[in-house]
This record gives sequence, C-alpha cells and structure tokens, in this order.
Amino acid sequence: MHSHPSRRDLLRLVGAAAAVPVLSSCAGAPTAPGAAPGTFTVYWNAGHDYQAYRTVIAEFEQANKVKVNLQKYQWPDLRTRLLADFASGTVPDLVEEPGGWVQEFAVSGNARSLQDYVDRDGQAMGFPSDWQPVTVERNSYQGKVYGVQLHLTCNTLLYNKAMLRDAGVAVPTTWEEFLDAAKKLTKDGVYGVALNQDYTYLWPWMVQAGVTPYDPKTGKVMTPAADAVAALQFQADLIHKHKVAPVPVSGTDYSGPQKLFSAKRAAMIFTGPWDLDPIKKTSPDIELGVAPPLKHKTSDTQAAGVSMFVPAKAARPDLSWDFIKRVTALQVEQAATKETGMLMPRVSWTELPEVQSNEAIKVFADALPNAKDSSQQVRLTGQLGKWEEELKVMYQQVLIQNQPAAETLAKFARTTEGFLK
Repeated sequence: MHSHPSRRDLLRLVGAAAAVPVLSSCAGAPTAPGAAPGTFTVYWNAGHDYQAYRTVIAEFEQANKVKVNLQKYQWPDLRTRLLADFASGTVPDLVEEPGGWVQEFAVSGNARSLQDYVDRDGQAMGFPSDWQPVTVERNSYQGKVYGVQLHLTCNTLLYNKAMLRDAGVAVPTTWEEFLDAAKKLTKDGVYGVALNQDYTYLWPWMVQAGVTPYDPKTGKVMTPAADAVAALQFQADLIHKHKVAPVPVSGTDYSGPQKLFSAKRAAMIFTGPWDLDPIKKTSPDIELGVAPPLKHKTSDTQAAGVSMFVPAKAARPDLSWDFIKRVTALQVEQAATKETGMLMPRVSWTELPEVQSNEAIKVFADALPNAKDSSQQVRLTGQLGKWEEELKVMYQQVLIQNQPAAETLAKFARTTEGFLK
C-alpha cells in the first residue's frame, strides 16, 4: 500500500525546493523542513535488525522519498536516550519498545494517540480484529490506541532432547517434575537448567503460581504473598540449595542461559523465540525440544514482545503510521518468522504453514492465547520505571545473592506499595 503525499505535503515540498537556492547562498544554512531527501529516524532494538525489515525500509524509502536512519540500541540504552529526547523536545519519528512503555508514555503525554489512523485504516489492515486481544489492551490508554504490537512472544521450556533421552528423563510438565528432571540432568559439568539474571524471567513462575503483581483496589503487590514467596524461593533453590543451576551473572545481557545451552553446559533453559535462531546458528547439532509452559496452579505464561509508538512531538506522524502499516503486514510477519523464528501478534499468523509445520514455533504459538500481561496495572500508575528498578534489585538479591525470598519480597512490597498509591 503506497501512501500518497497530501496536498499540504506537496505544497511544502514545492516551497522547500523553491527555497533551496536562496538557502544555499548563506553559509551553513539549515535544510528547510520537508526538503528531500529528508531523514526518518527510527529507534530499534539491536537484536531485531532483520532482513525482512530491511526490505520494508527500502520500500518505505522509495515510496516516501526519505532516508531511514535506523538507530539500534539495547533496551536500557534506548530508554536513557528516549527520556533525554523527551526532555529536550527533539524526538525520533518512530520507536520500538520492549512492551510496557507505550502506556507509560501515553500517561506522561510523550506518546501520540494513533486512534485517528486506526479509525481510518484499521479495518483495511485488520487492526485490532486480527491482533491477539492482550496486545491491543496493553497498547491502549483511556480507550484510545497508542501503540501497535510488532512481536508477541512468551516464555517456555527449551530442552536438549539427547540429554533427556540419555538420562532417561521424561519432558517435565509440572514444577515438581521439572525439579526432579533438573536433579537427574545435573552431572559431569552439565547443569540441569540455567536461569536468567534478567528480572523479567521471574514472571512465568509468578503467573503459574497465580500471583497478581499489583491490585489497584487494595494497593497490594505480589498477592497472595505466600504463593509469590514460594515461586521466588523455588527459583533461588534451584541454584543455591539443589545446585542444579549455576549462579547467574548480573548484567544487562539476557543471553547467558542460551550460551550455556548452546555450549551443552545446561540441559534446559526458560526462554522465548528470540533464542531459537542463536541456538540454531551456534549449535546446529543440538536436538532442540520445546515444551509447553509448566503447570503449577495454572499452566499460563507471561506475554512479552515489542510494540511501536510515535512520540507526541514527532513531526511527521503520517509517515510514522505508514511505516507501522508496512512493517506489520502479514507477509512481513511471515518473512520475519521464516528468517528468525520470531512470534507475531496477528491471529492469522498462527495459521501460516511456517508456524504450523515448525515443531518449536508451534508450541510457542499454542501458548500465546494463555500469555498474560504482568505489568499492565503498574503501567497505568505511571510508575513502571521505578517498579522495574525495584524488581531488578529484588530479583537479583534473591537469585544471585541468595537472600531469603520472604524478607526480600516484604521489603519490596513496602517500597513499591508506597509509590504505587
């Protein structure tokens, strides 16, 4: 779908072209706004620079006569850069975010409502009807759409089939079976499992334990408390008590477990589709198994994935929306899945042959309807940033430093309940 420049855009371009000779006679004069070739700035995650998206960028540049400046960041750096941009008022045209920032920035007035575009083009592009409901809810605020989901992922169990076979271990389906399997698989310098130091990996356990992260009615976090403590302690005990997992290394990198798995130093890891491609590339000889989420009180898992939003001060939202439409088209989702194994938010995506015929991807796809958003209620308070800082500290204190889960969670609850009110 090509978007035609409006009459106003054309007039601006004509005006800009006419102004060029005059401007070029002054030394160092700025380019007139809208002068071709303009630059369209996109902030993107460094891990998501797919060929499928490069193709979209080339078509977008051609159609809109602009040059895309794709700036790639790790999430913490992207956030720092974005907050500085919001403060200065100079913002990019489009931002990819790690899930959760859309509502936060809608609340703070830094994201632009996309409802006018959705009203106009939604039906033609299948939005929101073809997007999994959790992805629409998490990107809306006060009944208006502020972001569009690009990837919808979830977290489940990956395992080395040969290691389980050799140890005579069945694929675990519950927490108890999992602990039992991890014990049997830990031997000869190999760990049964490797856990992630990244605090977002605590959520599948919390979801399966039936824990509510934040209840705005009561103002309480992590309830029922006993279940939250048990879920957290269970993870720490894998490392410090049962010694079936190595102590995770603190940092901003979440690829530690995948590297241990690829090196055949860990038999199982909990992760998402983002690790399928690295495993295939670094250790093609591993017989990879993907199991459905473990069952405890529930067999749900947590929804993850990324969305795109347009900063409130972005100068050309029409172009930003055109980019969003192109990059979320079903055939682009299909190309990206074929290339990397990434999971996508469209319901029609789950029916694609690339999904149905791929053993690993299909397990993830089947879990998506039971994927829960764990930070929605916190985001709507506008305090997500502070909450995540506290979560990170709490998770690493328990997981890495082996501090008792009950005390650490109680302290976390006091702090966070204080500022979430």
